[in-house]
Amino acid sequence: MKRKAQKNRKATGTQDNRLFTLEVVLTSGLITEEFAARNPVVSRTIQMRGDQTLDQLHRAIFAAFDRMDEHLYEFRLEEGSGKVRRFLPPMAMSPAFGRDEGEENANHTTIGSLGIEIASAFAYWFDFGDDWWHQVNVVAVDEVAPAGKYPRITQRVGESPPQYPDLGEEYDESEEA
Repeated sequence: MKRKAQKNRKATGTQDNRLFTLEVVLTSGLITEEFAARNPVVSRTIQMRGDQTLDQLHRAIFAAFDRMDEHLYEFRLEEGSGKVRRFLPPMAMSPAFGRDEGEENANHTTIGSLGIEIASAFAYWFDFGDDWWHQVNVVAVDEVAPAGKYPRITQRVGESPPQYPDLGEEYDESEEA
């Protein structure tokens, strides 16, 4: 366990013990009208230390929304100049996926290195086929994280939508072609 913590610190740089409280709001995906009527807001609040990575945030979101099957993901952070920073897992950064020069490795990018502060927001896109989009809002940044295991899910609003809902007649793939 100690070796893993040392490896993580080494991979992510200096230890940033700030505590980031993030509200992850589901903004779109394969959601039926019935589900949306029962759950007008679906969000999860997650706390993370500044030295934890975007990949660790992805895994926390994956667990918080009760997902079953892994898929590729991307975080997007808009900068004031209109530039969008994109963070992906290494597999999605390969030439086979048409890698862009501006992509950054989510496994090596820490929350604390993003330059985010209270009221900042960025996007999280899960499953490039089913397009589950989320907005990640920074609701608090504390100078020191209390002792404990992080990331930590602290609040759940709404039910988790099924990752593969039975859309029935609401969704006809032939209409997309």
